[in-house]
Amino acid sequence: MTDPTALPVDVVGRWLAARGTPTVPPLRAELITGGRSNLTYLVCDAAGARWVLRRPPMSGVIASAHDVLREHRIMAALAGTAVPVPQMVAACEDAAVLGVPFFVMHYVSGVVPGDREAAEPRLDMPARAALGPHLVDVLSGLHALTPSDVGLADLGKGSDYVTRQLTRWEQQLDRLGAPATTAMRDVLTRLRDGAPQQREITIVHGDFRPANVIVGGAGEVRAVLDWELATLGDPLADLGWLLAYWGAPGDGVPVPRPTRGAGYVPRELLAARYAETTGRPLDDLGYYLAFALWRLAAILAGVNARARQGAYGATSVNVAERWVQQLTEAARAATQAAGR
Repeated sequence: MTDPTALPVDVVGRWLAARGTPTVPPLRAELITGGRSNLTYLVCDAAGARWVLRRPPMSGVIASAHDVLREHRIMAALAGTAVPVPQMVAACEDAAVLGVPFFVMHYVSGVVPGDREAAEPRLDMPARAALGPHLVDVLSGLHALTPSDVGLADLGKGSDYVTRQLTRWEQQLDRLGAPATTAMRDVLTRLRDGAPQQREITIVHGDFRPANVIVGGAGEVRAVLDWELATLGDPLADLGWLLAYWGAPGDGVPVPRPTRGAGYVPRELLAARYAETTGRPLDDLGYYLAFALWRLAAILAGVNARARQGAYGATSVNVAERWVQQLTEAARAATQAAGR
């Protein structure tokens, strides 16, 4: 059976050549596993040149979450700023080429430290110690940008970010036929009732975590990836999301994280570094951590729903339902700890 996710590399090669990027045939493409939204391919030619192509999933597409042209626009706008991003090649909105919009960017070498198995063989102890502070510094740099200065003033509404996110993910679960469980709705009510007042509007990545960066051998961030959820919003939501992926064993968060291994800076020191570099008070950080955990539970429930609809083609996606339950309970505990 033909894999529906297979990429017609001859078509891609002709498209690249027409845009001033010649290739040496034959080309080959490999679907990079790990992504659970837009499909990502590594494209190589016979001379060893490498590019990365991004396109929407096969089905279950949510316009606001799978807009690859918007993702291309954001990374192009951030080129040359304090936020490292891959160099863009070109974007295509002509459905006659691949049937969907897509974009191509240059390949960035390094390691994506999404879990211990990926990180530990390639990051020694000093690199692991450096990774967290590097991530915080990049996040601080992103939140320091003035959106209008980089042409992104229209990226999103900005205000009431958390409450709008809660509504968005609740509605998306309903649309995907995977409505929030009773426990998820209970935590959702707590989060809505206890939402702190948003103090600032900045560019937010929306999914800033170790699995969405490429780092070098010294733990330095070489490129930030996966900007599909980026918008204007509350910067502390980005920090809460990073910290949700930067916990310790036994904290109730089941998703893969490199920090289950040795050598990483503790979560508390990352928060302190962010406060120091940005000058932002972190009185409500416990709330933003709870929000991140609930949002992650909602996203994984949506991933399961889209997988059942065939959104990822031949790619096997089976996030355990117990992960959604565990994250919901972790979010409930975090709301209680934050006094919400």
